[in-house]
Amino acid sequence: MKILITGNMGYVGPVVCAHLRQVFSSAELVGYDAGFFSSCMTGCDVLPEFVLDQQIFGDVRNLDPAHLKGVDYVVHLAAISNDPISDQFEHATYEINHEATIAIARAAREAGAKGFVFASSCSMYGFADSGPRTENSDLNPLTPYAKSKVLAERDLQDVASDDFSVTCLRFSTACGFSPRTRLDLVLNDFVACAVAGQQIAVLSDGTPWRPLINVSDMARAIEWGVGRDGDSFLAINVGSADWNMQVRDLANAVERLIPGAGVSINADAPPDKRSYRVDFSLYQRLAPDHQPQKDLDGSIAELREGLQEMGFADGEFRSSTLMRINHLGRLRDQGLLDADFRWNRTPKMA
Repeated sequence: MKILITGNMGYVGPVVCAHLRQVFSSAELVGYDAGFFSSCMTGCDVLPEFVLDQQIFGDVRNLDPAHLKGVDYVVHLAAISNDPISDQFEHATYEINHEATIAIARAAREAGAKGFVFASSCSMYGFADSGPRTENSDLNPLTPYAKSKVLAERDLQDVASDDFSVTCLRFSTACGFSPRTRLDLVLNDFVACAVAGQQIAVLSDGTPWRPLINVSDMARAIEWGVGRDGDSFLAINVGSADWNMQVRDLANAVERLIPGAGVSINADAPPDKRSYRVDFSLYQRLAPDHQPQKDLDGSIAELREGLQEMGFADGEFRSSTLMRINHLGRLRDQGLLDADFRWNRTPKMA
């Protein structure tokens, strides 16, 4: 079996690749990534891509169909991956997250692949205060990132066929430690505050609901998506009902588990309209052997230990390159990243 993993050099990708290597030990694993975050390693001394058979560098907007020759499954992680970046690079967000996704899925089908596993997002539910969202609930995407995922799912339905399965995994908000950990995710941010000896600063009023999932459990879901049985097209919420939590409860849990870190909540913050709970009963029914294994306390401990082992003590980390938008800003300042979210191969020399 041959699996192509796009966007493998981000936050989630290294964990996914390591898991796929473990469960599909004889598979040929190929990574495809532009490499924007390749240098953002945390807590590892070797490139996590050593588990792959091949690493290809390239922009998903220009993926050569020849790279799909012999591929059985595509795991499509590549995306502009959060709201602030999608706001700054809105046109590129639709090109990468929507248009390139559809083009790669079509090319994979034409090349004879069996399936396409798409990293979608529960963020497409946006604001929903009338109970947990099911896969049949109305969508209310509030940002270019969320809207691009909705468009991709819509058009992927037309790519699926009896011989080519498409699985859209609507992931909860990611958390946990990775060889390329991001701190611009709510639980990761709170743990970083606590480890750095800072007050856990909740920038909202703490009331929004978010479902969470550990990156290792995202990898388990992707394993399930590869070769799953059932409908040719499936969009499914991935997470656990136990992880539907309000932001303030996440902060309080971190305070409880990492002594010495207080919590401050911005009671005067404007309402955060990104608030939703999610129903995961379909995933529980269809993937009973791939349910999330990591809980909140374990994920906090994992993050704390990982950050401590790398000597993390940066109280100003929200201005650091551990926040993805800051890393991209540095690349732009250096003339390495252009306004279309592409490498500038000929930057001006100092």
